[in-house]
Amino acid sequence: MKILVFNCGSSSIKFKLFHLPEETVLAEGVVDRVGTEDASASLKTPRGKLEIKRAIEDYPHGFSVIKDLLLDPKNGALRSLAEVNACGHRVVHGGEKFSGSMPVDDELEQGIEAVFELAPLHNPPNLTGIQQARQLFGNIPQVACFDTAFHHSIPEIAYRYALPEDLYLDHKIRRYGFHGMSHQFVARRAAKMLGKHKYAVNLITCHLGNGSSVAAIKDGHSIDTSMGLTPLEGLVMGTRSGDLDPGIIFYLHRKGYDTDSLDTLLNKRSGLLGISGSSNDVRDLELKANGGDEKATLALDIFAYRIKKYIGAYLAILNRVDAIIFTGGIGENDSAMRTRVLADMDQLGIIIDDSRNSVHIGEAGEIQAVTSRTKVMVIPTNEELAIARDTYAMTKNIAHGDT
Repeated sequence: MKILVFNCGSSSIKFKLFHLPEETVLAEGVVDRVGTEDASASLKTPRGKLEIKRAIEDYPHGFSVIKDLLLDPKNGALRSLAEVNACGHRVVHGGEKFSGSMPVDDELEQGIEAVFELAPLHNPPNLTGIQQARQLFGNIPQVACFDTAFHHSIPEIAYRYALPEDLYLDHKIRRYGFHGMSHQFVARRAAKMLGKHKYAVNLITCHLGNGSSVAAIKDGHSIDTSMGLTPLEGLVMGTRSGDLDPGIIFYLHRKGYDTDSLDTLLNKRSGLLGISGSSNDVRDLELKANGGDEKATLALDIFAYRIKKYIGAYLAILNRVDAIIFTGGIGENDSAMRTRVLADMDQLGIIIDDSRNSVHIGEAGEIQAVTSRTKVMVIPTNEELAIARDTYAMTKNIAHGDT
C-alpha cells in the first residue's frame, strides 16, 4: 500500500509518502509560508529533488502544488494520484472523545471542529488539510491520528486539576497531553530494543525540541505527562514559559497586560528566548554559552533543571524505570544537553557514559555507563511513520478490497 501522511500547520503542509508494510519512504516534502508571496515548496524522492518558489495563496492551492510535485514526470513519485491507497493525518487535539486513530468521516470532522477552542492554532489547519485531501483523493480511506490519544490512559488523579468540578464537566478543563505519537513511537521502539513486550516496560520519555514534553509510561501506557490542557504547561521550551505561578498572570493583568498580550508573552516571548534575550535555539545558546554569555548559560541550565525535576517526579510515581529515553531534535542530537539533564543523579542509579553519549547523535542506542542501574537511551522519533502504521493497520483490508 502507498500511504500519504500529512502534517498541516498554520502556514505549512508537510507530507511524506510511504510504502507499507515495508515502511519504505517514497517521497517527502513541504509547502512553506502558505498564504504569502514568498512561499516555497519542495519534494525529495530517490529520483531527485524539486524546489519551487512562488506565491501560494491558500491551502487548496498548496494541495494543488503537492499534486504537481508528486506527479512530476522527472522527479515525482507517482504516475497517478490513484496509486495512493490511503491518507493519514496528524491532528493535535482530540479532546476526550478520540482515544485512538480514527477513520475520517463527516462526524469525525465535526468532532475535530468541536475542540477548536482547545487548540486554536493547530486543529483548524489540521481539519483544513483533511478536507483538502478528501477532495483531492476522492473516496480513498483517510485516517486521523491524534496527538492526545496516547495519553488517554492517564488516570483521573493525574489529569484533573484542583479546580471546581463544574469546570471539568462543563468546559473539559483537564490535562490532555501532547506529542503522543512521538512518545508512543519511542516507547514501542524501546521495548523492542530492551527485548520486552510493549506492555511490559516502564519508561520516562523526553521529547525535547522547540516544543518539549516528558511522559511517564507504566506497562506501556502513558500515566502522566508534562503538557496539560494546552501545550503551554510543563517544561521550559523554545518560546513557551512552561510551568509558572498562575498568580503571575493576575499580577501582570493588573499591570496592564490584556489576554492577547499575555498569550503572546507566555507562548512566543518566553522560554529559552525570554531568559536568554537572544535565541530560542539550543544550538545558538550553546555557542553563546561557550563564549561566556551568562544569560545563554542560565537559559540552558533552567531548561535542563526543569527536565530533571520532571524525571525525578516520574521516577517516584513509576517506582521502577527500565529506561529514560531522549528524543526530538534536541534530545536526539544534543549530547551536551543530555549530560546537563542527567548530571548528579548517580545516587539514583543514573549515570551517563560520556563516550557513548557523544557517539549517539541522531541514532538509536544506549548511553548509560556500565555502573548505571537505569538504562538511558537515545531513540530518534518518527511521527510520520507512526501515523503511516496506524493508517495501514486501519485501512489495509479496505484498500485490498477485503470484507
